[in-house]
Amino acid sequence: MDMDKIIARINELARKNKTVGLTTAEQAERAELRTKYLAVFKSNFKQQLDSIKYVEDEDPDSKPLH
Repeated sequence: MDMDKIIARINELARKNKTVGLTTAEQAERAELRTKYLAVFKSNFKQQLDSIKYVEDEDPDSKPLH
């Protein structure tokens, strides 16, 4: 399930919870979707952090600019 579908379903369940409430099955689905969302979010964030490249000065004797 992709991120947009997960978010859409979580939002749908949130709206339903505010109006009429959720069944036990829907509450379990909501918890599962939240867990999936967090796992995908953490994975994407870790991937972004891993792709960061540090650029160092070419001349080690130069003074820092800050």
